[in-house]
Amino acid sequence: MSSFWKSTAVTLEMIKWEHSIFALPFALTGAVLAADGWPHPRVLMLILLCMVAARSAAMAFNRLVDARLDAANPRTAGRALPAGLLSTAFVGGFVVVSSVVFLVGAALLNRLCLALALPALLVVLGYSYMKRVTRWSHLVLGLALGIAPAAAWIAVRGALDARIVVLTVAVLLWVGGFDVLYACQDFEHDRRVGLNSVPQAFGLAGAFRIARLMHLAMWALLLWLVVLFHLGPVALVGIVLVAALLLYEHSIVSPGDLRRMNAAFFTLNGVISVLFFLFVAADVLHHR
Repeated sequence: MSSFWKSTAVTLEMIKWEHSIFALPFALTGAVLAADGWPHPRVLMLILLCMVAARSAAMAFNRLVDARLDAANPRTAGRALPAGLLSTAFVGGFVVVSSVVFLVGAALLNRLCLALALPALLVVLGYSYMKRVTRWSHLVLGLALGIAPAAAWIAVRGALDARIVVLTVAVLLWVGGFDVLYACQDFEHDRRVGLNSVPQAFGLAGAFRIARLMHLAMWALLLWLVVLFHLGPVALVGIVLVAALLLYEHSIVSPGDLRRMNAAFFTLNGVISVLFFLFVAADVLHHR
């Protein structure tokens, strides 16, 4: 039993479950906009359960699929699977359990959530194969996180509204942009082993330009979201802060200096998503 809990702890560390904070605030934003305030506590708890379960399944599956690639990459060779700290059977079981929890949570929400749960799961798991087939795998990862606000909207209302798709596309571009930057660390490795990525296809300077364009488009979509939902000055302040943090994120890394990539990728993006949710939620609750 102690071995089971130790393996579980190593798995949670491997998938960085605490980084669920990237997508959770955007899902909560979708829920608050759908409910025009706080959704019912039961619905909110099921949304959180589904989000964490889906991300856990996706991250563990990604580590499982990429185990051999990780072993060949000096940056990732120390991860739990290539280092022999976990068995493929245990991680595979973790994926199955997390997927089942996600599907059960979706079934408890409403019929449309249940109908869309399997396609959503295929998207978040399918990302793991994308670097093998397309340089634009970053956008598939963006979609995997971007469906969170739309899914939360459906969880609250039982139907989809085209307005929330704007937030889905914004999150897609936000995640895609920072994943392009993060992939710059593996530029030489990806070229050597033949994996696809934007940096591998366009070089480091080109990748930085593409990431900047993605983040600029993301910010424009957030402004459009304010118009669509008739949000007020509080939400606008939040979006200005998002823009400032994105500018800072791009200022601390460059094609010639990737040393602060982890700070840009993990810390700043977590702050961006949380701030965006807090300001939008405050705006919505203020105008109820």
